[in-house]
Amino acid sequence: MSPVIADQPTPRPYRSHLRPACLQCRRRKSRCQQQEGITSSTCQMCHVYGTDCEFPPSPRSAGRVPAPPPPLNPGKVQKPYRTTNHRHHHHHHQQRPPQSNTPCRREPLASAAKVYASQSAAAAAAATIRHSTSSPTSTASSGGSAPGSGPQAVLDPHNTHLMLALDSPEDEDNSHIIGPAVTNDTQVLADYLSSEPAIHERMIRVVKPRPGAQPNQVSRSTVSGGVRKPVIFTAVRKRPYGLSPRQTAPLQKYQIVEKMLEPWTSTLIDLYFQKVNICFPLLDEVSFKHQFSTARDRISPALLSVLYAHSMIFWKNSPDLPSEYCPDSRFIWNQATETLFSELHISPGISTIIAIILNVGGRPTTSMIMNEIQLGAAVSLAQSLGLNRDPTDWNISVPEKCLRMKIWWALVVHDKWLSLAYGTPPQIKRYQYDVPDPSLEYLTTQDATDAQRQAASVFMALVTLTGVLDKFLDHVYDLNQERDQQSSGRTSLDLELSLGQWEDSLGDDVRRIITRGNDLRAPGAANLRLAYLSTKLLRRRIELDIEKQDDNATTGSTAAAEAAAAAAAAAVPGDALTNRYIQVRRAAEEIVLLVQELEEDHLGDFWLPVSAFAFTSATTFLLRCALETENTAGGLAQSASLKLAKDLVDALQAHQRDAGWDLGDLCLAQYAEVVERLLAAESPSATVPEFQQLMMSSEVPIIDELFPNLWDMF
Repeated sequence: MSPVIADQPTPRPYRSHLRPACLQCRRRKSRCQQQEGITSSTCQMCHVYGTDCEFPPSPRSAGRVPAPPPPLNPGKVQKPYRTTNHRHHHHHHQQRPPQSNTPCRREPLASAAKVYASQSAAAAAAATIRHSTSSPTSTASSGGSAPGSGPQAVLDPHNTHLMLALDSPEDEDNSHIIGPAVTNDTQVLADYLSSEPAIHERMIRVVKPRPGAQPNQVSRSTVSGGVRKPVIFTAVRKRPYGLSPRQTAPLQKYQIVEKMLEPWTSTLIDLYFQKVNICFPLLDEVSFKHQFSTARDRISPALLSVLYAHSMIFWKNSPDLPSEYCPDSRFIWNQATETLFSELHISPGISTIIAIILNVGGRPTTSMIMNEIQLGAAVSLAQSLGLNRDPTDWNISVPEKCLRMKIWWALVVHDKWLSLAYGTPPQIKRYQYDVPDPSLEYLTTQDATDAQRQAASVFMALVTLTGVLDKFLDHVYDLNQERDQQSSGRTSLDLELSLGQWEDSLGDDVRRIITRGNDLRAPGAANLRLAYLSTKLLRRRIELDIEKQDDNATTGSTAAAEAAAAAAAAAVPGDALTNRYIQVRRAAEEIVLLVQELEEDHLGDFWLPVSAFAFTSATTFLLRCALETENTAGGLAQSASLKLAKDLVDALQAHQRDAGWDLGDLCLAQYAEVVERLLAAESPSATVPEFQQLMMSSEVPIIDELFPNLWDMF
């Protein structure tokens, strides 16, 4: 038992000077009380916020030896207690108390206390300043009771209760990673000046152990000596000068959103965890709900606003929400987005990144440009916080490890699939992060249900499929590629091999989902199958384009006669090219069949909003295939590819009409009328070139209506 607990067996009197409040409560100007019925050295408010509970030296404990500090947290730069503004630091040398009177530091999590209870005081103190090689993963997961409400939420090693303590809106500073170019220099300087408080308080270093310490992890961030490079964080100012942490305008917008949704805010939170978080994990349900019910004002207003708006798409599917009334989701989205941009400007942090992920992943999609801008900001902020680094062997708590990796996995998924949908290169490069692929260890707890484990397996498959998609995107966005037939064949083989190896790496249940479409009622299964079919369609289209380039290079090396022959070959493809067209059409047909087989439960499940572009991509190719393989307008109207496009449009219209499914809106707005006009061709004897010339002539000004602009949707 710590000395402070021994001195305070009874509740602390209100505003007692003999037993002062902890430093965090004094900074928050909140009442400091010990937790009743719990033998913990953490006060109630620090327990709620997940902050370090530190007490100033009292007259009775000033001569005692302070407890060793816990291992430093790379997600938040630790600073000593201050009584004056940091801008006057050089004029107030008396701010920091003498070393002998250093305040006692308390563990914010009970699980963290169990992890390091076996370490001696000297070892713990050395781990704070010097090299740390211990990993709390295995030991932390063994302690604590079953997840529940109240203190049990903190005892669960897989909760993310530390999340909101990492970037509270009132914090003046934020952590920022130091670049690898100066890491070694900073490490040497930090070792030399570690005894200086002014240097030590602004720097945190986590040195990786040797790769042999964790055989299951393959490190890519190693130097020639085999030791992983250190990761050093420094403190930077969080908000611009002159701005208070809590601005009136964004708070008012958040309050408007909450008032519109009362008394169903808690139901929307439950709906988010039931529908979204189980398939696309970001937050820990137990700890977030505990904080939501006990200290909602400490949660980021932007995060709460966007979370409410994100859950609105499932309003009609919830039996706990009124079916006769539903607030205006578009108005709520606008208010939530404005709150998010205000926080991004005033006090960005980890909560801001989560809010951006929820905003970009919200449905329906209304602004492609703003999604790209927000995602770029989230990627930059995440990299500045070091979320792109592997934290599995860092000397930090398991909840923070889970939080950091979940955020990065979500960013990678959105970055790659938005790149495919929007036609812009991805912002995250594979060689710039070393976060491992997700595993059940960091996604589920020991008492997880079968549905939770199945959803975690589906999410793991989605993340690894995103890695395969990244290889395809490297080929698509390579503007300097100069390939001959041999290199083109090797590229096609590499892409096919990468997708095949991914299929073989899956478990039996997930493999049946993506290959045969079985058990689509599993959480996130339908979205995963559509993502797989989209990747398969992209692979077939790449192979078709490579085949056409090779065919043109072979037949177009002579004079005008051969150029005419090449044009004829494009109109009537040869056997190899025809086979490629058939393969791509079959890949598009699988998407059509999936849409036709979707039921109401599937439509109400989790879907990435970029899935809508899979339908436009399939329809675009089917129309292209019909135009390139048919010579007459009559043949075009009878084309199998055009009929498949019609079947897809009909299925999307049925889902939109019967279930209000929004993912087909983009495809219907762009191609529903186009397909109808092509099917209603009145000149069966006209050739396709004549038909196209008629469409492109100035006498027919309906071309803009026939092929609508993509930006008209936004």
